[in-house]
Amino acid sequence: MSFIQVDPTSDFSYQNLPYGVFSTSENPKHRIGVAIGDQILDLSVIKSLFAGPVMSTHQDVFDQPVLNAFMSLGHEAWKETRRTLKTLLSTSESTLRDDASLRSRAFVPQSAASMHLPADIGDYTDFYSSKDHASNVGTMFRGKDNALMPNWLRLPVGYHGRASSVVVSGTALHRPLGQMRPDQTKPPVFRPSQQMDFELEMAFFVGGGNRLGEPITIDRAHEHIFGMVLMNDWSARDIQAWEYVPLGPFLGKNFGTTISPWVVPMEALLPFAEPNPIQDPEPLPYLQHQDPYTFNINLFVSLKGRDMDNHVNICKSNFQFMYWTMKQQLAHHTVNGCNVRPGDLLASGTISGPNPESFGSMLELSWRGSKSIDVGGGKTRTFLNDGDEVRITGFCEGDGFRVGFGSCQGTILPALQP
Repeated sequence: MSFIQVDPTSDFSYQNLPYGVFSTSENPKHRIGVAIGDQILDLSVIKSLFAGPVMSTHQDVFDQPVLNAFMSLGHEAWKETRRTLKTLLSTSESTLRDDASLRSRAFVPQSAASMHLPADIGDYTDFYSSKDHASNVGTMFRGKDNALMPNWLRLPVGYHGRASSVVVSGTALHRPLGQMRPDQTKPPVFRPSQQMDFELEMAFFVGGGNRLGEPITIDRAHEHIFGMVLMNDWSARDIQAWEYVPLGPFLGKNFGTTISPWVVPMEALLPFAEPNPIQDPEPLPYLQHQDPYTFNINLFVSLKGRDMDNHVNICKSNFQFMYWTMKQQLAHHTVNGCNVRPGDLLASGTISGPNPESFGSMLELSWRGSKSIDVGGGKTRTFLNDGDEVRITGFCEGDGFRVGFGSCQGTILPALQP
């Protein structure tokens, strides 16, 4: 299907074609590329080949160091660009295939590239949209009968995160310092977090935006969802437990959030759409949609300590476990007139399934530290140690191909004392 050879197990098939921002040692300029197999197609080199009715007058977006300008053009531009890319990379099109000079300038081995944040993220919102996760956490802290708060089944619960500390995969983060109250009979203490955790999440980038005061309606929401990434929304559980009442997460979350560098376009994911979950009670009309917008994305979390030779899988989950869809999240986010902008990042919240192996955080896997997580070789964890590297991967499985996201990974370093 493509003249670029792609291994069937590669995340970056011809059916995928995700966008990212990269640089090389020979050319340190940040530029936009598309992954296929083990190669990156540099769109700044071939921008003149985007000659469709929309993109012919917007070729300059591929000279930008981030994807925001391209995201701002809207879904018709995204679809036209994808059609052009599919044509240029196909076995039947000679423009790239037979021009050795152009190919040598346009393609870069992924192994020779450094990846960067794909967008200038102006705002970041984290939702709380996995029913299994919310039920687990609620049960731990409030008991089974009070697991879900009264609003949870009525609207996609969310909070505003910190965009400045969103980092690209491979960036190490220091264990945060903060207040916590390990002994409820004594005053709080200040020290490094003792309960460092990962959160298995996915997120989508907004494109197109909306004007202040004008909601994005549920029937148009898909036109504003550019594509998806993997996310690890790191969490310091002991800091968070002390601070979150009454206004929610703050220092326990805003020290760092890791995303994968490749943004998989929604068109690549649509073949893997599944029926939406049955929502009871029925949501209010502004949140109702019948078209499938839940996706069968296999998700995995592995851990490697500094005293371990290899990564060990500790979680196997799936994005289809989500209760609220991305369309519902975006419609709810803007129903009050809130304006979202190209490059804004909206996250799913921790993704957990119904079985213990699908729990998307160590808080759940260790059930608030009450049991040990086996990481092989006689080693266990309840929460993360310094030096632990967490890796999240995910992909959709097609017939002889994958649509994957690459890797979202980061390492916890010791705290920096003030």
